[in-house]
Amino acid sequence: MAASVPNVQGHILPASSRPTLSEKLNAQWHEKALWVFMAIVLAHWGEHLAQAYQIWVLGWPISKSNGILGLWYPWLIKTEALHYGYALVMLIGIWVLRKGFVGRSHTWWMVAFWIQFWHHIEHLLLIIQATTHHNLMGKPVPYSIIQFFIPRVQLHLFYNAIVFIPMVIGMYYHMFPPKGETPAACSCSWYKDDANEEADCHA
Repeated sequence: MAASVPNVQGHILPASSRPTLSEKLNAQWHEKALWVFMAIVLAHWGEHLAQAYQIWVLGWPISKSNGILGLWYPWLIKTEALHYGYALVMLIGIWVLRKGFVGRSHTWWMVAFWIQFWHHIEHLLLIIQATTHHNLMGKPVPYSIIQFFIPRVQLHLFYNAIVFIPMVIGMYYHMFPPKGETPAACSCSWYKDDANEEADCHA
């Protein structure tokens, strides 16, 4: 007799229809995956805000303003690999979790993805220069394209803000779907129980 497993709605699926890791991350594991992902995002925000505080409130020189981790591991913060790694994790995280979003929340989530895609390209340019020791336009340090117009600290604060804002809007619509929009197939929506009760009433 073939084994079976329950899906996110409690229906029984044959073993051959067992959900993949991607499907689980966008259904029954979506809420927990988003909590982990947002913890990473907020930790990174904390580093940028700490650096901004060190520069513009404490008056530290930029070379010494390395955020929280940089107080103990300044060499780590100065490596382009760390910054590129985070940009890549952000890009992958947004992409992997995108299918759990539907309707308006999906639109905003993908806005964040495409902005982060460009942010990732900027960091890719930086790590290529750091690795090859050939900087753009003969600059003494690696430069990204927009950095020619906006200083690096302000630029990456701006990048993180314009990625984070549509993410938050997407999360809001994901948790509180607009009236008439079907909630996603995960436990994130606060209206899930109400929608199920309404469906039962009309059954």
